[in-house]
Amino acid sequence: MNTSQPQFIFDEQGNKAFAILPIADYEAVLEQLEDLEDTKIFAERRNQPKDSISLDAFKEELKREGRISG
Repeated sequence: MNTSQPQFIFDEQGNKAFAILPIADYEAVLEQLEDLEDTKIFAERRNQPKDSISLDAFKEELKREGRISG
């Protein structure tokens, strides 16, 4: 991430309303947010029951339902 300081746009009351930062910094922030969201989802699902089946079993189920041929 770039180490330059963001610039700010202030509202009528003098409060920071917007931040202007280099695109590289913006993209780095987005990537970090995506990683954080992935971590959150993983943590939420880690203790959920594992209702999974093998790929072969899934294909057989789809064939029985007529959703794929084979």
